[in-house]
Amino acid sequence: MANMSKTKVPMPEQDPKVRAHNFMEVTLGYTEEQAVEEANRCLGCKNPACVQGCPVNIRIPEFIKKIQERDFRGAHDIIFSTNPLGQVSGRVCPQESQCESKCVRGIKGEPVAIGRLERFVSDWNYANNPESPKDLKEKNGIKVAVVGSGPAGVTCATDLARNGYEVTIFEALHTVGGVLVYGIPEFRLPKSIVQTSIERLKYMGVEIMTNMVIGRVLTIDELFEMGYKAVFVGSGAGLPMFMGIPGESLKGVMSANEYLTRTNLMKAYTEEADTPIIKSKAVAVVGGGNVAMDAARCALRLGADHVYVVYRRGEAEMPARAEEKHHAKEEGIEFKTLCNPIEIVAGEDGRVCGMKCVRMELGEPDASGRRRPIEVPNSEFLLDVDTVIMSLGTSPNPLIRSTTPGLETNRKGCLIVNENEMTTREGVFAGGDAVTGAATVILAMGAGKKAAAEIHKFLQK
Repeated sequence: MANMSKTKVPMPEQDPKVRAHNFMEVTLGYTEEQAVEEANRCLGCKNPACVQGCPVNIRIPEFIKKIQERDFRGAHDIIFSTNPLGQVSGRVCPQESQCESKCVRGIKGEPVAIGRLERFVSDWNYANNPESPKDLKEKNGIKVAVVGSGPAGVTCATDLARNGYEVTIFEALHTVGGVLVYGIPEFRLPKSIVQTSIERLKYMGVEIMTNMVIGRVLTIDELFEMGYKAVFVGSGAGLPMFMGIPGESLKGVMSANEYLTRTNLMKAYTEEADTPIIKSKAVAVVGGGNVAMDAARCALRLGADHVYVVYRRGEAEMPARAEEKHHAKEEGIEFKTLCNPIEIVAGEDGRVCGMKCVRMELGEPDASGRRRPIEVPNSEFLLDVDTVIMSLGTSPNPLIRSTTPGLETNRKGCLIVNENEMTTREGVFAGGDAVTGAATVILAMGAGKKAAAEIHKFLQK
């Protein structure tokens, strides 16, 4: 029986007053009953536009039909056939601008909650069938190296392993998962979930080497000498950007990258952590993306009394997901939009004691299609803060480029690839943030997926 409700089944979540002080997951997930009820809102379109809206082309109506039939295992197998990270993408993917934006049910109400259903199925499967993939081909003895264990690397490695390749992942950090472990906070993506995805890779026969900084420990050329027939570079964009304003080198100023890595990877919020993290009373996070929301919400959970998000455009122009902005506001984070920092001020102890800002107004649209922020004359004011976190985007680390002859990048330091995801070096493929600059988890997964298919073609010649 179709459920013609115009609205999604609401997502159960922790109360804002409670969750603002803990690192446990904010959204709690659907029950079986809620999942079936939501699945019944799907019209099962013959030419499903939602699938075209997905960077990894999940067969959405097919998996939802299985939920309607209460065949959760079957639903999972359909998702896993194109997406090895359903538990992750079900949580952090911007569904509202992808699959769900194309859903016919969204014309006269809310679209089907495709992301919530994907999360439900993937969580259910892990709880009930942790071993999983059965569709592995015989090993073919051909070795492929994957640099980086973030979403691009993991997706690429999964598809290559499925096709019988002997895959080794080289990860620079001591923990596997890339941005999924150092960037995205526990309350949005529990690290145990990333762990389960990695365990599954090992189960598929993928070898994982940590503390392997490619370009330092080994070069790409040395990987070829060691018998790898192709290399996929999915090393991300981990180099933070700064504004270049006075006072940016003061104690108490850091990148969102550093702040989030200390918090998420090093678990600085726990009693037993070895990593110091700054204890702040009032924090300004500069920027308006998901990373800015993550940093602001971490600062609150780490005990700050006041947390401000300072952004030079209006709230409508903020790149962060609507859900992230909504959760941040519910938790008590204050948005200072149409404000731009011009100087960070030091107290007598040489640490940050405030941030000078000017008010902005929006003019004509610029190259990005968003209205250009313009300073309002004589509108300076001082924000009382003791910590400033810069969340202005990131670019790829130049290490691999600078140690690999013939590997070309654009002026932003991103690797240049052709339509087959191959770089300017024969046999070296790349994808994800290392190619696009900072983007989304799901786009990196899409790139890893395409690269795996192209590497397979290249190696079968």
